[in-house]
Amino acid sequence: MILSCTVSRAIDYILLHITENIGVDDVASFSGYSKFYFSRMFKAETGQSVYSFIRRIRVEQCAFRLKTEQHRSITDISVDYGYTSSNFSTLFLQLEHETPYYFRKGIAKRSVAHPFFHAEQNVLEPYSELCKKISVETFPDYTVIFERHIGNYHELAKDWCVFLDTYKNFQTQSALFFERTFDDPSIADDNSCIFDICMQVETNDVQNSSCPQDKKELLQNGTLTGGKFAVYHFKGRHQQIFAAYQNMFNVWIPESGASIDDRYGFDIYRTVNEDASYMEIDLCIPIR
Repeated sequence: MILSCTVSRAIDYILLHITENIGVDDVASFSGYSKFYFSRMFKAETGQSVYSFIRRIRVEQCAFRLKTEQHRSITDISVDYGYTSSNFSTLFLQLEHETPYYFRKGIAKRSVAHPFFHAEQNVLEPYSELCKKISVETFPDYTVIFERHIGNYHELAKDWCVFLDTYKNFQTQSALFFERTFDDPSIADDNSCIFDICMQVETNDVQNSSCPQDKKELLQNGTLTGGKFAVYHFKGRHQQIFAAYQNMFNVWIPESGASIDDRYGFDIYRTVNEDASYMEIDLCIPIR
């Protein structure tokens, strides 16, 4: 489902303040609506109440840190998100169906066993091999137009086709295409993943564009924040992208000593050959 600008901006606000003690009143006030009206709007589009969404995102971010920051204690990570050891363990067990300790212990195996994982022999690659595919690079900020979706990554190809056809008047020969992701599918529910489909533009004036009026309510201006990134130079079939990400999260990030910062990563599409089912994509993870 494509999210409205109002709900999309509310999610940005939640993500920005996720380590703070925010609630429904804060998000509704930021959005400029009454608590009750906004709550109905938010649930209609996301399928979750604002409270449940905040709680889920907070626990999933903790889970991601448990996965990628193996050198840090469970207590230290939970404190970053405002939890005590006891209430974190209880909530984590409720949402992830296992304790933080056993989650961390089994996450690599669970990542490989995920249905999205399509790699040779279904094993993670050695760190030495990943170092041949991953470089550390610095990118500028990119001005983009984008639609924000919530749903299953299996729908991406169809979503991209609709996006490119609808906004073809924005496209230039030099435009880059991006996908900004907010979830690790090995942690998040398959049908609740948040992702942005983005096109680089020279102007961000959506309202003066020639795109359909109903689409102007969904299309947004934005900036993909640049900086330092670990970049996996992926070459292969789209079914193998999940495995590439899991190699970064489970092997390269923990063993390299790199630390993921608070920006969100994105993919840069370099080559797409649909007939051959072949893609070249830079998978960009923000690091300090």
